[in-house]
This record gives sequence, C-alpha cells and structure tokens, in this order.
Amino acid sequence: MITWAEFKEIFVNGTWRQNSSLVQMLGMCPLLAMTTSLVNGAMLSLATIIVMGSSGFVVALLRNFIPYEIRIPVFILIAAVMVTVVDLGMNAYMHDMYNILGIFIPLIITNCLVLARIETFAVKNGPLQAMFDGAFMGLGMLWTLSLLGAIREFIGTGTVLSGIEAVIPGLHQIEVLPADYPGFLVSILPPGAFIVLACMVAAKNWYEVKAAERAKRQPPAPISAAGCH
Repeated sequence: MITWAEFKEIFVNGTWRQNSSLVQMLGMCPLLAMTTSLVNGAMLSLATIIVMGSSGFVVALLRNFIPYEIRIPVFILIAAVMVTVVDLGMNAYMHDMYNILGIFIPLIITNCLVLARIETFAVKNGPLQAMFDGAFMGLGMLWTLSLLGAIREFIGTGTVLSGIEAVIPGLHQIEVLPADYPGFLVSILPPGAFIVLACMVAAKNWYEVKAAERAKRQPPAPISAAGCH
C-alpha cells in the first residue's frame, strides 16, 4: 500500500523538485530533437511515462529474485521489453505519429532517467511506489517537453498543436498568428531548444528563490496556550 503522504512526496519530487529536464538535465536528445511542437513532445513523453511506470512496477515485484551481480542487464532487459510493447502498440494504433517520432521511441531505453529511477528507487520500494515514481518522473518530463514544444512551435511557426491530426483524426493545428507570419527558424532548430530550456530553468530557479524569501518573511506560528501549565 501507499500512503497519501508518500504519494504526494513522489508526485512533487517527480514533477517539480527533481524534474528530469529542468533539474537533472536527463534525456537531452529527445528534448532537443522532438520538442519542435507541443504534440511531438507530449506524445514522446507519454510513451516514456508508460515505460517508466511499468518498468518500475515489474522491477519492484522481482527485486528479491534478481541476483545483485546481474541486476543492471536484467533492469535494461525489463525496460527494453516495455519499450518494445509501446513501440509496437504505437505502430499499430498511431502509425502516423509513430512515423513522426521514428527512432526516438526505441531510444527511450537509452534515456538515463529510466535506468536511474529503477536503480535508485524501484529496487528499494514497493511496486506501487515504484510505479508512481516512474509515472510522475515521466509526468514531469511531459509538462516540460509540452511547454517547451509549445513555445518553440509558437515562436517558430505561429501555430499550436501542429500534427494533432496524427493523434486525433479530424482535429487541426491552431493558427495563433496571422498566416503571413514569416516564422523564426532558430526557434525550431536545436539552438532554439537550448535557449528556451535555459529560460525555463531560469524561471523555475527564480520562482524557488522568491518562494524561499516569502517563507522566511512569514512570522513563526504562535505557540498554543493549551499546552502550557
């Protein structure tokens, strides 16, 4: 079982405190290559959530049966099986998006975040905790890559949700800026990803500094008189 306090701690840790993109700086290859639009970043992140959540769950279930000496190859094998399931599933049911993401779906297995969370968390905690830890680490990646992709797409082409028809047929991208918007090529090139990511990291750090300053200015909680004698 998992308590509410554990659930909340895992959620905050994965989505904010140890965010894989803004704090740990892991998975930089997909971050640079696939965040040219909101849809691309979100779909790759969703695939990663499934892989991390399921891998953590299985490893936590089998941790007592895996010899310590061969744990890393076994962990990689388990994660590779989950990646293969996601890869085949996306190829079958979202073939157009599968073609867009291409090699980056199989390359989820090379993402340092996957093995890092298995090695540092899944082997030391229960199956539910490990599953939520992997899923919330992926959720942190989801909102980061989605926001990064949306900003780059908006600046680069003046649109939002480009490629959404590959996920939900019948929907189309939103033209935010006029059709004659010339675009800003740097935004959708790898240097644009670095620049926008740096701004997001700076914004997160600024917010945390301001939050810490506000916490220091708050007066201490009054001591209840009920406990006095």
